[in-house]
Amino acid sequence: MFTGIIECTGSIESVEPVETGAVFWVKSAFAQDTEIGESVAVNGACLTVTEKGDDAMRFDILQQTLKITNLGDLQAGQVVNLERSLQVGDRLSGHFVQGHVDGCGLVRTYEKSGQDHRLVISIPQEFQHLLAPKGSISINGTSLTVAEINQGEITLWIIPHTHEITSLSSIREGDRVNLEFDMIAKHVAQLLPHLTSES
Repeated sequence: MFTGIIECTGSIESVEPVETGAVFWVKSAFAQDTEIGESVAVNGACLTVTEKGDDAMRFDILQQTLKITNLGDLQAGQVVNLERSLQVGDRLSGHFVQGHVDGCGLVRTYEKSGQDHRLVISIPQEFQHLLAPKGSISINGTSLTVAEINQGEITLWIIPHTHEITSLSSIREGDRVNLEFDMIAKHVAQLLPHLTSES
């Protein structure tokens, strides 16, 4: 479980394709503080630390994860968002994020507007019923608030602090971003058809 409050950014040190998926080494300021078997959200995808070096962590990534997320797009040198799992008693400054990426959206616009940035992302049709104005969504692991919903796109406003400390500062038009929708919305959407059929 995570909160969507990015702890720091890291960079992809290497990507090695293997039969089952890929092996990633990710440089991080907290690599030495992690334990083997610990969960770390990389661009919002919950991955397991399988090995660590002086300043990097190894992750073994399955084909299914590469298919669903934008991790398969990444190359050495690219910046990623990193967050270690939530500890009991921590402040929950974002929202509950499982690290289970639902799919990818496409960046339509990311532009400076005053001191902030305006981010517009196209959302696949199959997920649009999970959105709500002022609702929470995780974009590349970052907890954000949906400002507007319009014809298959959402608009989010990014404050300077979030722009500066996350990988959002490096995204461009046409990039794929990882999406995780609010877990409460997903459970309600799953339950509603059953409740309707019983009534």
